Amino acid sequence: MTVIHKTAEDWRVVPNFTDYDKTRTAFDWANAPDVCAGMGDGGCNIAYAAVDRHADGPTASRTALRFVSAAEDGTLTTRDLSYAELASLAKRFTNVLRAVGITKGDRVFTLMGRCPELYITILGALRNGSVVSPLFSAFGPEPIATRLDIGEADVLVTTKALYDRKIAKIRDRLTSLRHVFIVDSHAGDDEPGTLGFWRRMDAATDDAPIEHTTADDPSLLHFTSGTTGTPKGALHVHGAVTMHYVTGQYALDLHDDDIYWCTADPGWVTGMSYGVISPLLHGVTSIVDEAEFDAERWYRILETERVTVWYTAPTAIRMLIKAGPELAARFRFPSLRFIASVGEPLNAEAVWWGKRVLGLPIHDNWWQTETGGIMVANTPAFDIKPGSMGRPLPGVEASVVRRLDDGTVSVVEEPDVEGELALKPGWPSMFREYLHQQERYDKSFANGFYLSGDLVKRDADGYFWFVGRADDVIKSAGHLIGPFEVENALTDHPAVAEAAVIGMPDPTVGEVVKAFVTLKDGFTADEELRLALLGHARKRLGAAVAPKEIEFADALPHTRSGKIMRRLLKARELGLPEGDISTIETKDSSDTEAVPS
Repeated sequence: MTVIHKTAEDWRVVPNFTDYDKTRTAFDWANAPDVCAGMGDGGCNIAYAAVDRHADGPTASRTALRFVSAAEDGTLTTRDLSYAELASLAKRFTNVLRAVGITKGDRVFTLMGRCPELYITILGALRNGSVVSPLFSAFGPEPIATRLDIGEADVLVTTKALYDRKIAKIRDRLTSLRHVFIVDSHAGDDEPGTLGFWRRMDAATDDAPIEHTTADDPSLLHFTSGTTGTPKGALHVHGAVTMHYVTGQYALDLHDDDIYWCTADPGWVTGMSYGVISPLLHGVTSIVDEAEFDAERWYRILETERVTVWYTAPTAIRMLIKAGPELAARFRFPSLRFIASVGEPLNAEAVWWGKRVLGLPIHDNWWQTETGGIMVANTPAFDIKPGSMGRPLPGVEASVVRRLDDGTVSVVEEPDVEGELALKPGWPSMFREYLHQQERYDKSFANGFYLSGDLVKRDADGYFWFVGRADDVIKSAGHLIGPFEVENALTDHPAVAEAAVIGMPDPTVGEVVKAFVTLKDGFTADEELRLALLGHARKRLGAAVAPKEIEFADALPHTRSGKIMRRLLKARELGLPEGDISTIETKDSSDTEAVPS
């Protein structure tokens, strides 16, 4: 196995996390920095730690958010909000909510792009003690209605275009919804059933004492789709702020002077935890790209904004790879010192592509909506095993377990043995419930472990390797085949941009492996290439694991967070119900395609 060895010469700055064993041994959540200490009286509030405490301190004038937009000729324009300005706006929105009777525990949903009003709403609502639930702006009316209904939304903040297109037609069904704010600067209260965001903001003051919340008070509601059934509403608490701070320090290696860019939309948990909260906690400047994915613009942002830390997703990386190294070669990134990725497993070739083309390897990490923060990661100071998720962070106890027939689990002690990734509860950002689904929540735990549903292996050095989702594993002739292993082999072929693998029923061996692949520009989907890919996979994986069938596709279905929806491919292939597809990337006449980040 090829390892990317790190030395002090590889560090642009000294990382925050340099002694793995010593730091993990000494770490105790009880001794983690208390970023809400200034609240006193046991208070804890994410927005206090993110903006209030900066407003009167040395970082008050520092740029908190830099919004980037592009002109038709490709030139970039920016709008900055300092920490003091952001705090003032958040406080004004707190007063706006209070003026219409929204109080602690009420639920504020957002439905808009990455505009300033989104961040103002999130922080102002958190200050008010309200629970924030962000939605993707590209959701259609039905998934929006489902989430607003499950979450018992009190408030929705959106744009006029999205309201007219998606909310007005379902408004009568939203029985819990009391107020809809329209953020467009020209919007007043002239449309029945809506309130003008800026009309009320202009009339509000920023004298808004923060609501007293504690670490156990609810703060964020994130929806995540299961294989079947309705979306799950994972509820998080204000105490998660400690996890957001610590992982920003250890996993993302944030320093005071960083220019940081998380490409994820805040409608996904990564975009909230690490696109909004964590960078603000550390007082760094965050880049916010208001448009959708464009390879050339992304490279230009990295160069002109002098991004130092970049957190993105495998799908976006594959799109950059597909755009070709020639495009990347037109730009220079002397400030960039650390690249991380999350959303789905990052194949080894993508890690090496980063090193070849960008000058830095890409560091994969792992976590879930339910964990609320990064659990397992490759971090700047340590060796990378390309294709690995990395190792557990300080404060995270991760094990490999096997589920038993009686509902309990047993711990796998031996290295390189497949099992389910399980975590010992105790980290601050663990979800506290699936809204209205207590039985489903209870089934996520056994023998003192949270069961992730992800199958992994742990090697002798403590690095974890993703195998697949428990419900994605292919069983063929007695072999357990992880889709990612096959996909990884296929994407190593120079013609393949992306691959997805499913198991197809077979009367002889149980299931056979079928692969769907998209091709890089310049390659033709013909029988010659199909046979070449089958041979490549058979040579790499062996006859028992390699796909028996390959189908070329123009595109693969993804969730908005960038994960390939294997279950959807399988359902369509077998003519089965598709289940919840509300998080799938779509493009219709009214929505621009969202970047998979």
